Amino acid sequence: MRLALFGASLAWFAASQSIAGSAARGLARRFALADEQTLITTILMLFLLAVGFSVLQSISGQRSNLRDVLGLPRRATAAAEWATGAAIGWGILLLAILPMALAGTLRPQFWIEPRAFWLLSINLLTLAVAALVEEVAFRGYPYRRLIEAIGPTKATLSLAILFGLLHALNPQATWSSVLITMLAGILLSLGWLRTHALWLSWGLHFAWNASMAILFGLPVSGIDRFASVIQTRAIGRHWLTGSSYGPEGAPLTAIAILIGIALLVRLTRDYAWDYTRAPIIAAGYPVDVAPPAAHVAMEASEQQAQANRPPILIQILPVTSQTRSVAPPPIPDTHSD
Repeated sequence: MRLALFGASLAWFAASQSIAGSAARGLARRFALADEQTLITTILMLFLLAVGFSVLQSISGQRSNLRDVLGLPRRATAAAEWATGAAIGWGILLLAILPMALAGTLRPQFWIEPRAFWLLSINLLTLAVAALVEEVAFRGYPYRRLIEAIGPTKATLSLAILFGLLHALNPQATWSSVLITMLAGILLSLGWLRTHALWLSWGLHFAWNASMAILFGLPVSGIDRFASVIQTRAIGRHWLTGSSYGPEGAPLTAIAILIGIALLVRLTRDYAWDYTRAPIIAAGYPVDVAPPAAHVAMEASEQQAQANRPPILIQILPVTSQTRSVAPPPIPDTHSD
């Protein structure tokens, strides 16, 4: 049943891509929203995933609210988890970009017209929604069903392989980009395993993509349309720059991701304790077992005997003479015969 739900969720994800893409193209042509077409696509996909996964949850016989189905439970630390993930994603990207900068392979160009800043805001929002869509589609509902079916280790590896193979369809993809994307899939899955929520993985995914495209102007998984104000070309060896695919195709990026995995595990110790630890079960014999019938009868007869017994009165006698304490002392006789 769990494997069937996993397969159905992936099939619905593929169908959602097709439906959302067709609808967004129609809306873009009808209302002249060419710049916003990708954003419309991602919003429609998020809506379709929410509907489809909710239906699958109902079919499985489990009742949950929409936030739990999507993997975004309401909790006090949600914003802190998202910020932690964003910091990790930012740090990993800096480690990946630093060798390129030191080697002088980056050639940035700046476009500062008003339209560039409008596209920047649209692209930033698109990347935020797109990162959430990918997390919900891969490490949200389907991932949990796969964990229930085959366990967390096999589920993480299987989903990472699938994540990498699907990115092989991106423009300019190479064998190294596929392997690095698989490693990134393990990193993002650990975000769920350590927090049982997508807040951290969403923040990490968004910060990684947004920093790469918006801040450094580099391609994101072979897609270069998200760069606007800053547009950068990386000229150099493939193992260092990833060529046209971007940093995610550079084998050197794998080292940065491995460092990010260690950093994520360390920074999520408190979250792992609060949200993922198994409840403590006391050892020994249970203490809530009903007492023997003979013991219950003995206690009942003792209570009945105490109820029929007259109360016991205890009198406390004074230690001094009561006449001395209630009457004035006698007056001594001072007359003599």
